[in-house]
Amino acid sequence: MIRVALVDDQALFRGGIRMLIDSQPDLEVAGEAGNGQEAVAMVARTQPDIVLMDIRMPVMDGIAATAEILLMSQPPKVVMLTTFDLDEAAARAIRGGASGFLLKDAGPEFLLAAIRGVHAGSSVIAASQTRDLFAEYAQSKAPPAEYEHLTAREREIFALAARGLSNGEIAAGEFLSEATVKTHISRILTKLGLRDRVQLVVFAYDHGLAG
Repeated sequence: MIRVALVDDQALFRGGIRMLIDSQPDLEVAGEAGNGQEAVAMVARTQPDIVLMDIRMPVMDGIAATAEILLMSQPPKVVMLTTFDLDEAAARAIRGGASGFLLKDAGPEFLLAAIRGVHAGSSVIAASQTRDLFAEYAQSKAPPAEYEHLTAREREIFALAARGLSNGEIAAGEFLSEATVKTHISRILTKLGLRDRVQLVVFAYDHGLAG
């Protein structure tokens, strides 16, 4: 069972998402909060797997709440919710460790697929939107020293992952097994000191390495 926490200052919006989640046999709502401060306390108490976090809320916004939640000993994965397609606040949240972002008007099937995908380990949600987001707000720099530690093959895999391709898509395009791709991705993340594929995308755009 995937336990999902809902954080949004609009009770009506939370109610709609709750109904959707409750209709699924493999999902359940772990708790709700109407602002970031309530969210931090609720997450500490209920320990959900996924948090759907609104960015703009009173008392404490979603970015500050996400930062506090990700400092917990066993933090959940956090997905930011935004009404804007290209949102600098969403970019900052993802740089801070959120697992991606969703538009609030995303369709029900897309939202459910995103929750399941993040729980299964897929970090980049709406990859094309994520690429657009960082193309808009990137601060390009020279590649850091860590990047030089990647082998030529690892740089090829890095570039494909930075474009939002899944392990399966990379495997098919490069004539590799998914297990081999997974190993490459793991080594790349370790060498670059990154937590997941979202941070890999951020790293690529921040340093001008995204093709």
